[in-house]
Amino acid sequence: MRLTKSTDIALRIAMRLAVTGDDSPTTREVAEAVGVPYTHAAKVVSRMQHLGVVEARRGRGGGLTLTTAGRTGSVGRLVRELEGTGDVVGCEDDPPCPLRAACRLRGALRNAQEAFYASLDPLTVEELTGPPTGPVLLSLGTRPQD
Repeated sequence: MRLTKSTDIALRIAMRLAVTGDDSPTTREVAEAVGVPYTHAAKVVSRMQHLGVVEARRGRGGGLTLTTAGRTGSVGRLVRELEGTGDVVGCEDDPPCPLRAACRLRGALRNAQEAFYASLDPLTVEELTGPPTGPVLLSLGTRPQD
């Protein structure tokens, strides 16, 4: 199973915001730090805001902060919400799979997908940012001092 690019970006943004402390970086700054185009980051931040994971404030003193739900909520739940409820394979695609009426693979893949999510359920973003990850996240996007 492979996560969508949007989910990957959302997890990177959440992890980066988890280590920023009282600092509230802009979407542009976070995009630069995690190595993604600003336009992609902006779309992902909007989705994360809708899910209650990120708070975004505009204007002077604005920026992004990770909410308590984003910090301590289940990574598995977050990934489920970002990925949606679709099947791993496209049984109903156009054209639909001719085996779909009698296929056991679809159920087996659904079980494997749920096991994947279940392995992420006990994890929080906050836990993912412990050492050695946290210091690396903090160093991203910072310019060396002369």
